[in-house]
Amino acid sequence: MKTCFFIFVILFFISCTAKKSEEKKTDVSSARATQDSIKPVPEVSAATILLKRQVPVLCYHHIRNTSLGDYTVSPASFTEQMQTLADSGYKTILPDQLYNYLTGSDSIPQKSVMITFDDTDLEQFTIGSAEMNKHGFKGVYFIMTVAIGRNRYMNKEQIKQLSDDGNFIEAHTWNHSRVTEYTDTDWNKQLDEAKQKLETITGKPVVYFAYPFGLWNKAAIQQLQLRGIKMAFQLSAKSDSTQPLYTVRRMLVPGTWTTKGLFKAIKRTFHL
Repeated sequence: MKTCFFIFVILFFISCTAKKSEEKKTDVSSARATQDSIKPVPEVSAATILLKRQVPVLCYHHIRNTSLGDYTVSPASFTEQMQTLADSGYKTILPDQLYNYLTGSDSIPQKSVMITFDDTDLEQFTIGSAEMNKHGFKGVYFIMTVAIGRNRYMNKEQIKQLSDDGNFIEAHTWNHSRVTEYTDTDWNKQLDEAKQKLETITGKPVVYFAYPFGLWNKAAIQQLQLRGIKMAFQLSAKSDSTQPLYTVRRMLVPGTWTTKGLFKAIKRTFHL
């Protein structure tokens, strides 16, 4: 009887040890998977990235019928532009695809375009996303977190829906202030807290960023790199010769352009 009890104790000990070892392996695997989701910038030279064929990256803000100008296009114009992109054979790509393409690990469709939205406006959800869905398009929404839930801005549920539908939700600071004026402590609120809030809403990592007003400097790039941002977007200026991944060019789409004028500008701006 004592011998049986002794054998039972040994078997129980071996079983517990094996279980703990397996749990430890699982924890390590989980941690490694999380770490791998934010990979460091590959060893690809800036010159190599700059030689890549440019991808049109369009930037929209308001989609309204009032005060048409640099930051406002009409719903009818937006609808026509999306339809023409689709009819012309364009396919939307998202930041992961662009990043992998620029760093040489992936190819993209010949007629690729990225559609981005800044500042959290409600019509980007009610009009922008609805029109894009008709063509199977997906976009990138750079969220200014101070506006979430306010009048005429998206709420958490709408942002979560966009993410669940396959769009990217990325950072655009807390209150849209110029990163060129930040102190070290400003970054805590403007990016760390904003990034964490978006990640809590979507359940996905935020690793891309758009500079408010398109303005940046070398100090800002260093802060983004320290915080795990893989790629950042400016506006009309050419990509920096030393940091092309952190100065990706976007083209603001003004409401005064015709659709024909937009396509001419795309070809001119991105050398297509």
